[in-house]
Amino acid sequence: MTDIRERGAELRRLHEAPELLQVVNVWDAISARVVAQVPETRALATASHSIAATLGYPDGERIPLDLMLDMVGRIVAVTDLPVSADLEAGYGDAGETIRRAIDVGVVGANLEDQMKPFDEAVAAVRAAVSAAAAEGVPFALNARTDVFLRDAFPTDDEKIEEAVRRGRAFLDEGATCVFVPGRLDERTVQRLVGGLGERRLSVIAVPGSLPPARLQELGVARVSYGPWTQRVALTALLETAHALYAGGSLPEGTQVLT
Repeated sequence: MTDIRERGAELRRLHEAPELLQVVNVWDAISARVVAQVPETRALATASHSIAATLGYPDGERIPLDLMLDMVGRIVAVTDLPVSADLEAGYGDAGETIRRAIDVGVVGANLEDQMKPFDEAVAAVRAAVSAAAAEGVPFALNARTDVFLRDAFPTDDEKIEEAVRRGRAFLDEGATCVFVPGRLDERTVQRLVGGLGERRLSVIAVPGSLPPARLQELGVARVSYGPWTQRVALTALLETAHALYAGGSLPEGTQVLT
């Protein structure tokens, strides 16, 4: 699967299929190669936080867009699988950023609202969808709302209501699904699926989250792992360094992965 349109159509299909789409996030070429080798991997997704950290920048669009897209392009180049890129809030111009991402082979993206005013957030999704359509590439836009990450609403009921309000507007503009990050309990997931529709909700898994099998039963479209995959790798590196300095040796079973 090398044609960008074929990859785009496949990523859209994976989001719409009855099976939960799991994407294990990657942050550079070697992490992409390793995850792509796993037979169950059907698509790749980048993590903006992890790419920024790799290149010495804090999260939050502090990394220059050119550097972010350069790394994303390197990830696309090492796999035939569809790649979705975390493009944060669009780096000041959601439509142009999507267009440039498509230029390096991306066929899907996260676009976060950062709880900007409603009309502004909807306009960014509209611009992203229009840019992809203008390029003639089937594109899976994972439109993110940060309702559960910010303190704009005091109760869970109000957060759910606002997430559904924004999410429905994003879907109306052509988003493939609505990404609601946060540590969501089962009741919250059920209500979000009820408000957005089955196979329309995308979530992130964090320690203590609902397991993938239950997310599928609840009608979730996609689960990703954000910066947690890099944190797992870095935890292993930290623990290995402690062990080596304490007189230990490299872990048995360490693989040569390229």
